[in-house]
Parts: sequence; structure tokens; C-alpha cells
Amino acid sequence: MTPSDERLVEAFQAGDLAAFDLLVLRWERKVQGTVYRVLGTEEDARDVTQEAFLKAFRSLHGFKGEARFSSWLYQIALNLCRDRLRRKRGRAFVSLDSVEEDGGLPAPAGLSPYDLAERGVLCGLVRGALAELPDEQREVIVLKEYQELTFAEIAEILDVPLSTVKTRLYRGLVGLRGRLERQGLRGAAAVPGTAQA
Repeated sequence: MTPSDERLVEAFQAGDLAAFDLLVLRWERKVQGTVYRVLGTEEDARDVTQEAFLKAFRSLHGFKGEARFSSWLYQIALNLCRDRLRRKRGRAFVSLDSVEEDGGLPAPAGLSPYDLAERGVLCGLVRGALAELPDEQREVIVLKEYQELTFAEIAEILDVPLSTVKTRLYRGLVGLRGRLERQGLRGAAAVPGTAQA
């Protein structure tokens, strides 16, 4: 039986450093996928993910368990994303050449090279439109649509009321749809789940 996050945190706080390695193995891919979708580049995602786990390692002895470990870790990662975005504010960009390594779904069998290329273009358009949204809307869309967290989990991570999460998601999806429609994409209501961006 796999130990829970809470048990691993307790073991780490009791001096078992290997417990942290298990937490990293459990959460690294999800955190990096979230960071990638917020920041838009693989290099930034790797850097911020490493920084988030380093910060978590240094702070975990003071973790009191008032929130779940995963919520606490996502908070750290998102705060680092916000800091990075603030530093980059006038020169923000999204790499459209990035290959979906983290969090992307494998291509369904039977797709032609043309279909695969078209899907890549769509993913790039979604990433670009997502990058244009206000940070708070982009974060909620990433956590809800890509990480499939509940509204309650997102509210806990962002430390905002549940109604705020729902409002940000609604406004973000409306904004995303509008940006994609301006680029000539119609019927983009279910964009996050279908584009695998």
C-alpha cells in the first residue's frame, strides 16, 4: 500500500529524507504540467518546478498540515509562476514550437501527418490564447481543465472563495473562446479538453 502524502510529510519531518523523494516522484509531473501551461515554455517549467520543490524541501519542516500537501505545493509553484511572469512582463512570449512532452496525450492511432500537424497548430493557438489571459484566469483554467481539480481544491490552492474560482473560470473560458474565434476558430467551447495544449 502506498503511503499518503500526509504520512510521507510526517516521515520527512521525522528525519526520513527519502520520503521527500517519494513526494517528488508523485507530484513532479503534475506540477511541471501546470507550470508549463501557465508559463508557456518547457525551460521555464523545468526551472520553476525545480525551484518549487527546492522551496518545498526547505519549508516542509514548518508545514502544519492546515491544507493538503498538494494544495500547498501548487501554491508554491503558482507563486513562483507569478513572480516569473512579473519579471517577464513586457517580453512575454509563448513557444509555438514546443513539443507536448508533459501532460499531453499520445496521438490517436490512424491520424495522418496532416492531422497531426493540424493538431499541433491548434495546440499552439490554444497556448497562445491562454497566455494572453489575465494570470488569475489562466491559473484557474489550467488547474480545472488540465489538472482536473475540483472547484474546492482550486479555492484552497489559490486561497480564494469558491465563487471567485467559478467566476474566474467562466470569464477565462469566455476570454479564451473570444481570442480563438478572432483567430478564425469556431466552436471552441471545449477547447482546453480537446486541444491537449
